[in-house]
Amino acid sequence: MTGASTAWSRPVRLSPLDLLRLGLVGIRTRRLRAALSALGISIGIATMIVVTGIPASSQKALNQQLEALGTDRLQAIANSQAGDGKPVSFPAESVAMVGRVGPVRAVSAVGNTHLPVRRSDRLDPADSSGMTVLATRRDLLGLVNGRVRSGRFLSAVTEKFPAVVLGSVAAARLGYPDLRPGDPLRQVLIGERWFSVVGILYQVPLSPDLDRSVLVGWDAAKTQLGFDGRPTQLFVKADEAGIEDVHAVLPATIDPQEPSAVLVSRPSDALAAKRSTETTFAGLFVGLAGVALLVGGIGVANTMVISVLERRREIGLRRALGANRGQIRWQFLTESIALSGLGGIAGVAFGVLATIGYATYKNWPPVIPLGATGGGLAGAALVGVIAGVYPAIRASRLSPTTALASA
Repeated sequence: MTGASTAWSRPVRLSPLDLLRLGLVGIRTRRLRAALSALGISIGIATMIVVTGIPASSQKALNQQLEALGTDRLQAIANSQAGDGKPVSFPAESVAMVGRVGPVRAVSAVGNTHLPVRRSDRLDPADSSGMTVLATRRDLLGLVNGRVRSGRFLSAVTEKFPAVVLGSVAAARLGYPDLRPGDPLRQVLIGERWFSVVGILYQVPLSPDLDRSVLVGWDAAKTQLGFDGRPTQLFVKADEAGIEDVHAVLPATIDPQEPSAVLVSRPSDALAAKRSTETTFAGLFVGLAGVALLVGGIGVANTMVISVLERRREIGLRRALGANRGQIRWQFLTESIALSGLGGIAGVAFGVLATIGYATYKNWPPVIPLGATGGGLAGAALVGVIAGVYPAIRASRLSPTTALASA
């Protein structure tokens, strides 16, 4: 009989699933209050997503605008003052040498052919109207953020044949404002060879010199214009984090024998502006996210304290039926975590939808920081733990007689 009595009085150990069911009792029986409480935490989490997602979307749009100004680009130009008035160019292997530099992601080049260009053989060969004929690699357009206004750019086929692409200013000076299907073939005279016009570019803000240039395929310039294959200008794309290091080693890499003959444009001032905005936005994200979580945590804590006061009779009855303090603590702590978790999930969903909607309205690229969404859910759970500790401890300390008497 004593053994049976001892087994009967031994506290029943609740499994995690039983604790979850018990913790959800208060949420199921008081749905309106639970919904309002979850709404408080969901507003906090949604606010955190919105105040991080919208600035992140704005920052990405700003970064795209700054990147268009060449924050990750460098240009190396042959120094005409270093050759005693003679044409200066880089070694033919300079493009390959620069491409082997670690942070460099892409490199292209143009070479000055030093030949005149005319629309007609009736014009004076000495009058080139300030235009330059450049031997061009076909990967140039991507490195200068250039765009074709009409026609097409040089391809693997056309770069081998007498075909040219005109810069915007060169096209205007030659009297070729546009290319339309069905129009007569447009041609220009370079030296003594005729070349067909296959494309016209928009203005190139990163390299205005290309606006006044006539671009010829690299191979065609060698075979038909006597080009020696030595570039006079290099365009380099590198990792932003290593752009200063690339800038420092570029002259010696391009021309180890005479680095003074290489003039390298310094990194764009837009890079400094971009890094400054990234630092500012990072501080803003942390501050706003902290405030949002604090507000949501206060709401959950307030709800759980009121829940303990309202449910004293239930606590007293459970204690009288044999529930120990640990089970009471875990019941209210589980309810607090579940309440915060539901609010966190709803908050993340609302925040993501609001961010995407606003970014789309502003024509920004939508950005949902993974750290904000993951941090929102983790923060909601943490808030539930912190906010539920005091009410859970308070509930567990109520004696059965006191709880039943005060109900």
